Amino acid sequence: MSALRCCQAAGCWLQVRRGVTRPPVHIRCVSSLEAGSRPSEEEQLRETAAAALPVSAARLGSFFQDRPVLKNPFLEDALLRGYLRRHVPQEAVFADLCAFGKRVVTEVDLWGRDCEVTPPRLTHFDPWGRRVDHIVTSPAWKCMKVLSAEEGLVAIAYEKRFGEWSRVYQMSKLYIFSPSSGLYTCPLAMTDGAAKVIQSIGVSWPVEEAYRRLTSRQSEHFWTSGQWMTERQGGSDVDGWYKLYGFKWFTSATDADMTLTLARVRDRTGATTPGSRGLSLFYAEVSRDQDGCLRGIEVQRLKDKLGTRQMPTAELLLDGLQAHRLSEEGRGVASIANMLTITRIHNSISAAAAMRRVVHLARDYATHRSAFGKLIKEHPLHMQTLARMEVETRGAFLLAMDVCRLLGREESGIATQLDTHLLRLLTPVVKLYTGKQDSELVNFRQSLCCRRVWRALAGRATSRTRGCQDCFEMHRWKRFSSDSVLSIWEGTTNVLSLDVLRSVARSSGMVLHAYFTHAKSLLAGASSVSSLGPAVRAVDGALSELEGFVQEAATRAPSYLELAARDLAYSLARIYTGALLIDHASWKGASPADIYAALRWCEQDLCILASNKARGCYDANCQGLDSALVYDQATDGKTDAYCNLND
Repeated sequence: MSALRCCQAAGCWLQVRRGVTRPPVHIRCVSSLEAGSRPSEEEQLRETAAAALPVSAARLGSFFQDRPVLKNPFLEDALLRGYLRRHVPQEAVFADLCAFGKRVVTEVDLWGRDCEVTPPRLTHFDPWGRRVDHIVTSPAWKCMKVLSAEEGLVAIAYEKRFGEWSRVYQMSKLYIFSPSSGLYTCPLAMTDGAAKVIQSIGVSWPVEEAYRRLTSRQSEHFWTSGQWMTERQGGSDVDGWYKLYGFKWFTSATDADMTLTLARVRDRTGATTPGSRGLSLFYAEVSRDQDGCLRGIEVQRLKDKLGTRQMPTAELLLDGLQAHRLSEEGRGVASIANMLTITRIHNSISAAAAMRRVVHLARDYATHRSAFGKLIKEHPLHMQTLARMEVETRGAFLLAMDVCRLLGREESGIATQLDTHLLRLLTPVVKLYTGKQDSELVNFRQSLCCRRVWRALAGRATSRTRGCQDCFEMHRWKRFSSDSVLSIWEGTTNVLSLDVLRSVARSSGMVLHAYFTHAKSLLAGASSVSSLGPAVRAVDGALSELEGFVQEAATRAPSYLELAARDLAYSLARIYTGALLIDHASWKGASPADIYAALRWCEQDLCILASNKARGCYDANCQGLDSALVYDQATDGKTDAYCNLND
């Protein structure tokens, strides 16, 4: 027999050399063979020629699609630079953000990828059987902490070198950092929030040292804070110190150096006050004894999550954790409200930043991906899709940055009553809306980046595809956005919509008065720009519809407005964003793209409240109809008899 023989397997031929151990080489055949038949002489010659090819070339071919290139995110973002030129025209700010953008490309993005592939792990015991509960994180995660201190990602807001614009400067830097951060923006959000809470309560013993560390630029002194909301508390009050007991089912950034937590104080009889009125705010440090064991804490397990794998999230048992009460008894929720404001704004910045990064990469990919003989950027339909994504991204950025502007004015002591009301109303609005925008953009159903869609344009059947996920490596964005992290953390869309109603009720409607006043002032400033006329008229009309709805809702039962809460929040976001886009497009340094973006945004239904009201979506009978639809399990008699027979 020949030293070279052919073996048939699954319609293909494998070449095997006797006496030689080598990986099998799979070579595709042009024609299929019937079982038991031999290849023709021509096919044998073809296989012999294929065997002479290098294995890698035979298996993979010579073509590889170029991946999108991450460039300096500051230099690539015309809107960010234009916004800062208008509001913070400081050379030091531009120089710092440009240098940081370069560092993101050359260092940080690689660390972020390493955080993704090297998630934290939990070591319960040391080699001698002692319970140590060490959460082991990657070297890259530790590098993120050092960088955060060096770059002042928290400190900038508290140094206040740029006055009322210090928050905008800080958030601009986080906006550049977030998509490459390996989710380190999450502990930074809680660190910023903890510093804000301590500042609002008063920087004094025993949290004075913690405040200095939370806002430090020295990496060896810098602390991060967790956010633990435990449910029970016990122990006696000794100069304000307590011991905490209870099970915490979900703790974020569990490797933090300290935490703020809510707990219930037991009285002398062991009783606690139920509800939010029984919650008090506590400060606790995470420390270890001389044997390396955690003091008063047992880490039960790390959470197995779809997204946010880079960050340690754990279930904790608090067993006598020493803590200091910061708030008055029963005033914990009110005292921690400042942390929620900060973390919601951080969440919004992360959402807008993720959208910008996806658009940047998709834009670059379109310059070197070809289909049907030309680059995909030369296909009008593809450019239309990317333009829609760009408009959404611009809207998210301006909405988030305007809330940062309001926060900066409040922290600088120059906020008017209108500013304060706007900040209260828009904080839940910006968080809920940008979280949804991010998820929808990453999963944009009409994207033309996907190879399958290009095949469909050639007449081949295909299912609808999602967003830009097939343009390039999108698994990280899919997990981060599609598992709804940004739309759930610090309040789901419905919860935040109800918070909007709460802000309206508690201010006796003054937050809405501030909203209408400021939105109309933004439109008035653009009245001289004729090219913005259609957008101005669209926003003005939507404001009138919104005012009409609010006036009518005031005469209805509370359930009417509650049923409309989600649509109210969306309408507030879309209308106000339209006004911001118009305002930005009307300043002297605006570009034609700024004007076009404002016009495109205002083509959509800005006040969905009016549209859905006309359809009767908030009528009294809707609640019953909705429930009946969801729980429709009606069966006929024959089905009932069949089920009973089989029981």
